[in-house]
Amino acid sequence: MFGMAAVTRVSGCLCTASSLLLRGRPSSPSLLKPAFIFYSSRLLSSRTMDNLLINDSKYAWLKELGLSSHNYGVYYGKNWCGSGELVTSYCPANNQPIAQVTQGNEADYEHAIAATKEAWNVWADIPAPQRGEIVRQIGEALRKKIELLGKLESLEMGKILPEGIGEVQEFVDIADYAVGLSRMFAGHVFPSERKGHVLLEQWNPLGTVGIITAFNFPVAVYGWNASIAMVTGNTILWKGAPSTPLTSIATTKIIQSVFEANNLPGAISSLVCGGADVGTLMAKDERINLMSFTGSTEVGKKVALMVHERFGKCLLELGGNNALIVNEDADLDMVVRSALFACAGTAGQRCTTTRRLILHEKVYDEVVQKLVKAYAQLPIGDPIEPGVLYGPMHSQQGVKLYLKTISDALNQGGKIEYGGKQLERPGNFVEPTIITGLAHNADVVMRETFAPIVYVLKCKSVDEAIVWNNEVKQGLTSSIFTKDLGNIFKWLGPKGSDCGIVNVNIPTSGAEIGGAFGGEKHTGGGRESGSDAWKQYMRRSTCTINYSKELPLAQGIKFE
Repeated sequence: MFGMAAVTRVSGCLCTASSLLLRGRPSSPSLLKPAFIFYSSRLLSSRTMDNLLINDSKYAWLKELGLSSHNYGVYYGKNWCGSGELVTSYCPANNQPIAQVTQGNEADYEHAIAATKEAWNVWADIPAPQRGEIVRQIGEALRKKIELLGKLESLEMGKILPEGIGEVQEFVDIADYAVGLSRMFAGHVFPSERKGHVLLEQWNPLGTVGIITAFNFPVAVYGWNASIAMVTGNTILWKGAPSTPLTSIATTKIIQSVFEANNLPGAISSLVCGGADVGTLMAKDERINLMSFTGSTEVGKKVALMVHERFGKCLLELGGNNALIVNEDADLDMVVRSALFACAGTAGQRCTTTRRLILHEKVYDEVVQKLVKAYAQLPIGDPIEPGVLYGPMHSQQGVKLYLKTISDALNQGGKIEYGGKQLERPGNFVEPTIITGLAHNADVVMRETFAPIVYVLKCKSVDEAIVWNNEVKQGLTSSIFTKDLGNIFKWLGPKGSDCGIVNVNIPTSGAEIGGAFGGEKHTGGGRESGSDAWKQYMRRSTCTINYSKELPLAQGIKFE
């Protein structure tokens, strides 16, 4: 189930990647999804064990995050443990093994969820501002490790170091935001139609929030959920992506230190590293009051069905086939700089990456020419090294998806303006790619491909561009570059972009934490981070209090 047709080797046997549920941000729903290759350490030779990067003096800094050659991937307030599969995490920049992790199994999950539910009895009794103080301390602990944790993310996920550090900063920022929220979230008092009565609403925590995150943002997305969930009085059970277990473990160890320092149960924020078995258990478990899932649209739909079957609550952050529109009056230098980041940043592996670049016919040739020149100057290399702006894809399966998609685009009439090839070097490096010549509704354009490929389309007007923006199944983020106020407000209005994020004169990617993050349609409808996203982590009660000696009924009903 949770089908991905790619084949993965685990514990010496071949199985479909569908058996490794919930592994990454969305990819094309009609193509093979990026499946991440794990090799059981039971299959690794002693020589390979010696060659783990963590044992190389160059990577000794990993041990400052509490990591070792072998790590346990389960934590629920006692010692670290794990009885599941023994897997190896690989560096996408060179495909060398970093370290090993024993994941959790069903028994580990049962212990973890029981401890997490028990911890809620303590956590829910703590006043919200005091919970906010704990989250503030978590933010401070992250600040102290921001360089190291960002470096680990760069090593294990493959994004460039400034982005890795920036992602940890995003967790710090949302922790700061949550601290303020802990003194502000509130219901309302409404006028009652009955004399001597008060009508109000009360917000209470849901209980336990399950969080499943993706490989491409292994820290920030967890931070969005965890910070808000904790200050609103919930406990947490987290399953990170199977291909970034070291980042999940290191992040949890930082949080663990804060709870221990405050003599609080560590199971307030539990972790179970695992695959399909753990993900399925979480989705079906009635003890999880809210299931927050970040990943592909296809897998998200299956998660939602399992959660809704038990009448649970679901928060989905799924795919995005995002468009950046350029009108004829746009500042083209700003356009090119924005498109370079939005299309090629994180090697095209953001849910907010620009997949479609819709250019007005009057500026089409100039923008394509300038963008090709910018791509040619993009520094490619080891993402940890200074000055590098473009690193590897996260997995070998992602490279295969990239190559297959380019083949499909060419077969459908596309023309490669730049890129289109795998780079001949160690690691999962491919060229960032610009493709022109395709119809706006070509099959390959209409599907999201989680790779650094952008399709450039030529339009005649903003109205036509808006129609094209809205015709795909997903509705995550969008942007228009124009100086025309009429077009700006048309874009923002009811007949404009149908996405959850609607930008003007900035890229499609790079959202701030103060606004709600999420999208419409097949993106799932969930909202995380700022604004009133906190409401999704709480239950609302409408309360009527009679402080009189009379018993009037609403609507003036007499029952005598």
